[in-house]
Amino acid sequence: MSPSAAESWPEAVALAERMAGQANGSVRVVLMYGSWILKTNPDRHSALDFVVVVDDYRTFYRALEDHAELGHPSGVMAAFSRVLTPNVIAYVPDDGALGIAKCLVISKPDFERALGPAPPDHFLLGRMVQRVGVLWTESGAEASWIRSVIAGAHARVIEWMAPYLIDSFDASGLGRRILEVCYRGELRPESRGRAGRVFEAQADHFGQALAPGLEAAVRAGTLRALEGGRYELASAPPPSVRRRWRWHFRRSKARATMRWLKHMVTFANWLPYIVRKVERHTGRTIELTRLERALPLLFLWPRALHVLVTRPKRELKR
Repeated sequence: MSPSAAESWPEAVALAERMAGQANGSVRVVLMYGSWILKTNPDRHSALDFVVVVDDYRTFYRALEDHAELGHPSGVMAAFSRVLTPNVIAYVPDDGALGIAKCLVISKPDFERALGPAPPDHFLLGRMVQRVGVLWTESGAEASWIRSVIAGAHARVIEWMAPYLIDSFDASGLGRRILEVCYRGELRPESRGRAGRVFEAQADHFGQALAPGLEAAVRAGTLRALEGGRYELASAPPPSVRRRWRWHFRRSKARATMRWLKHMVTFANWLPYIVRKVERHTGRTIELTRLERALPLLFLWPRALHVLVTRPKRELKR
């Protein structure tokens, strides 16, 4: 953990340290991403978004179960870890006195695969190429490892973005295009303008994080450098590459949609969380019916589809 993390996000660091201390040595790294780090419409009810990298799923979940911090049996949670990785859990120690963390729990090998050259989908990769804070690491070696994996993901951006690049671009503009593509790759309750708002909150991050990879692509002959810090593809990607990545994003969207069914099992009290999230991003008050609360898998779909179809075009500002 860097001193800047403790200064910038003391509540998040305290929560990460509490989790690591309860996890029987299984936690390697805790990262933060999302609305709190970007300052894009979080409120007092918003959860902190964590990525918790562990060395063993079963040890991690058993330790949280022993501290009464797990809503389901550890064996069930460990089994779900192998299906549509990662699991999403709520970590709410002391009844929320330290805050609420929505945690993506993933092992080191699965994290490397998710950010590697052949990711199974874009669920984690689309989040980790954005601004991320390192809250806690087990050692300096783990801190170096996590930064190396994320830097590798930044360096490979051109590989999967090439089919979506037509005009010239700079590093910051590439970041905007990344968000547009990634947001289309999931069903999300936010406004259609959410990608633009998220980009504006971290344009400087993309300018800095993507620049080394763009220069490396120029040296490799993949890109041509233009005046004013702009770039263009040296040649259009072949049809096979276009088909590969377009299929990847279609598959990714299907996996992200199916993953919601798993979240309903692994994420305790998921329904109030989703309702608050939708209210925050749409400005609407949502009153669920008794049937929607009792049997959401059967009766909540019409309302969910209505939210997706009628969500506002522009992001609400607070």
